[in-house]
Amino acid sequence: MSWIDGVAAILVKDLRSEFRGRAAIGAVVLFAVVTLVAVSYSIGGFGITPDVQASLLWVVLFFAAMAGLSRAFVVETERGTDLALRLTAAPLQVYLGKLLFNLLLLFVLDTIVILLFQILLPLGEARWGLLVVALALGSLGLAAASTLIAAIVAQAGVRGALFTVLAFPVLVPVLVAGIGATRKSLALEDWSSALPEIQLLVSYAGIMLAVALVLFDHVWRE
Repeated sequence: MSWIDGVAAILVKDLRSEFRGRAAIGAVVLFAVVTLVAVSYSIGGFGITPDVQASLLWVVLFFAAMAGLSRAFVVETERGTDLALRLTAAPLQVYLGKLLFNLLLLFVLDTIVILLFQILLPLGEARWGLLVVALALGSLGLAAASTLIAAIVAQAGVRGALFTVLAFPVLVPVLVAGIGATRKSLALEDWSSALPEIQLLVSYAGIMLAVALVLFDHVWRE
């Protein structure tokens, strides 16, 4: 089996497991739906500014992602398959396979949240190209960092709480840049005005991927 086949095998294994149990997608969708329904009900017919919409969008995305991404390695420990995974796949294959799964999960979450926003808290006119780029780059940064953090806390007794506590300070740059770029897209500002936020999201994703690729071997074999 080639190196790429190993990454694909881990991704397919996680997808099959998710299709059978629907634990991760169920958690993120339920959180997003409940939060947006509660917020839309409390706001009622009052209009909200692009600043508030952008902040709400990323708050929902962040906490919904925390509910699902934390299980990337916890599920291996719970099922007792972590040792088999260590013996049959290289650390980098494991990381990339889990990263791709988390990315797919986040892209599904992004789509669902945007659709729910359009129904409950309509975004109105927006620079959709800029919004999609901000969500895609933000999701890549979230997935790159969260996959590494999930591996670190997988053996801890209080995994869920510890994951969010560790992830939040690391992911603050993604939230700040994502909110900024989203606000500018909803306010119909030019692409050039959002260039600093886009550059930050690209840099963050690149740095997190580089750090993860260097550290994951040590983390996974501990």
